[in-house]
Amino acid sequence: MNIEANVKELKVIVFQLKNEEYGVSVEQVRSIERIQHITRVPGTADFVKGVINLRGVVTPIIDLRSRFGIEEIQYSDSSRVIIVAINEVNVGLIVDAANDVIDIPIDEIEPTPEVVGSVETSYIHGVAKIDKRLLIILNLDKVLNADELNEVENIEAKM
Repeated sequence: MNIEANVKELKVIVFQLKNEEYGVSVEQVRSIERIQHITRVPGTADFVKGVINLRGVVTPIIDLRSRFGIEEIQYSDSSRVIIVAINEVNVGLIVDAANDVIDIPIDEIEPTPEVVGSVETSYIHGVAKIDKRLLIILNLDKVLNADELNEVENIEAKM
């Protein structure tokens, strides 16, 4: 995540997984969609739920609960797919709910503590305390490693 020195705030989309709130930079978010039919793709990692046809574009879908080792749940009316760009690859992230968009002052973002819930700390850019909320800022470039990103990018070949 490139945070320019002269930028005073980071604008993030806030979403929920289990009882935690997470944020991703709006610069990487393309859209937020309702859950739609996901076509399974054999031979992919467990957290890759399959693909959707999003306005004519085949888009791989990842369940963030599964990716982060959080117990999976049935999708609900509040479940959303956040379409993000990770190294120029569009990927859908299934989340429990997408709450709002907020600006976080850069100096309010603290380095990742040693233990933050159950999410591997390499996925985390930092943590911000907003009012009484604790917001985990994700580093999307680390959520998928190079091999996984390559697999997701070439998912159409497996179909």
